[in-house]
Amino acid sequence: MKDIIVLCLLVFVAGASAQCTCKHMKWATCDGTPCKCTVMVGEAEKQELDCEKLIPKCYLMQAEMYRARNNLSTRSITGKPVETAIVDNDGIYDPECENNGTFKAVQCNGTETCWCVNSAGVRRSDKGDKNIKCEPVETYWVRLELKHKDNGKSSPDVESLKTGIKEVLSSRYGLPGSFVSDVKYDPEARLIVVDLKKEKGTPTPDLPRTAYYMEKDVKALPLFKSQDPLLVNAAGNAVQVEGILVYYVDEKAPTMTMQKLTGGVIAVIVVVILVVLVGLIVLFFARKREQKAYSKTQVREMETMS
Repeated sequence: MKDIIVLCLLVFVAGASAQCTCKHMKWATCDGTPCKCTVMVGEAEKQELDCEKLIPKCYLMQAEMYRARNNLSTRSITGKPVETAIVDNDGIYDPECENNGTFKAVQCNGTETCWCVNSAGVRRSDKGDKNIKCEPVETYWVRLELKHKDNGKSSPDVESLKTGIKEVLSSRYGLPGSFVSDVKYDPEARLIVVDLKKEKGTPTPDLPRTAYYMEKDVKALPLFKSQDPLLVNAAGNAVQVEGILVYYVDEKAPTMTMQKLTGGVIAVIVVVILVVLVGLIVLFFARKREQKAYSKTQVREMETMS
């Protein structure tokens, strides 16, 4: 009888352990009753997670930076992920998070150089020192440019794509389809443009969080415990996304100016200006020589006629 009881307890413990996982974060460590999950975000520093919903992007970036510093895998494909412009042109950094997982308005990445970010953690100002003044700014509109693979079948229609995208956003990322404001489709380019919008002044839902999970699904490997690929069901036609570009639109316009142009762009501008100046100088002296030669010829002709 004792053996049966012990066996039942072991089975119960094994079952409880199997259920204690974080389906929204594959790097999480989970244990205990009730189940608690954490992820490493720094040396001997763990961040507790709510695994019933998508993990805040700020925590995800901290976890990625921790893994990168410790030579732990963050992706399994070769080559760099696509770098995009006012989007995320500064790449990944080690952010500072508020207690609720949102980004602090000022980010410095452990240096004396700081900048302002939006709710997506994307830089929206010129870089300055630690005295820079920033205010929290919400991203209310996210545009997703998705390129799908050619599966050798006829192209799906827009309505079936829209239905499929709403379904996958809801089932995979927990984002209600009502936040899909528009879907456009170019079948020749295999390009799907999806606009996600919410009312200005509302902190939820976190649209950049959804976009970040989707970026990882496409560019690297899913952040989910399950490694199922991202597929959009368009009227029975499984559409697999192979490329993604994300644009963020904030409630207030960015404050970046021309003073932070990259060295390459500045060099090109300087070269163009010099070429134009040299051209104008050459043209000026050429005209001078023509006028001088013409004047001398006129004088000689008049003397001969006399």
